[in-house]
Amino acid sequence: MIVNELVSGIIAIVAAYLVGAFPTGYVVTRMAIGQDIRQLGSGNVGANNVFGQVGPAAGITVGIVDVSKGAAAVAIAHAIVDIPLFELNLYLVLAGLAAVVGHIWPVYLRFVGGNGLAVTIGTLIILMPQELGIFCALLLLLWAITRNLILSVYISMVSVPISAWLLLEDWRYTGYGIILILILVFAFLPTAKAALVKAGSTGNLFAELLRRDKQ
Repeated sequence: MIVNELVSGIIAIVAAYLVGAFPTGYVVTRMAIGQDIRQLGSGNVGANNVFGQVGPAAGITVGIVDVSKGAAAVAIAHAIVDIPLFELNLYLVLAGLAAVVGHIWPVYLRFVGGNGLAVTIGTLIILMPQELGIFCALLLLLWAITRNLILSVYISMVSVPISAWLLLEDWRYTGYGIILILILVFAFLPTAKAALVKAGSTGNLFAELLRRDKQ
């Protein structure tokens, strides 16, 4: 029935948000050094800040868990709406977005979280594995050329909606890729603005990033 499908879909979306919102970086940092990661470094709750402020082991752990929780959020949504894995469905797309939104704006930490990249990759593992493969290939190529991981990641994200349209020809997954990019860029804006102010100009910022990654 349509009503039952709607209720299941809403439950799946809410569950995905709550799974995505689990504050991995905060929990790992508390366990490792007893501090609040929001008060360290950039204040970001993601793996990159944990890696720099707490250590490689903690940062890698956070990254793995965040990717896993993105995949788990969508997998749980599949179970709730009773649809086989990798089958196209609008509620699953919305659940994937909810997981990313949950990570960036987690209710557990008063809506201050990470940048969402790891969780995004996790959702793509279940929702769009082929497109994720293309994204990873392009990422490695750009990283080899620019030596800048963050820049390469954001540029490579553009391939997700393009490859979704070419491979699936489905507006739901093309739209998912586009909305993901908009969410990630919006979440990254405060960090980018702070870095730009510190660098003094866009040219100086890019030069500094490229130089730093080559050191």
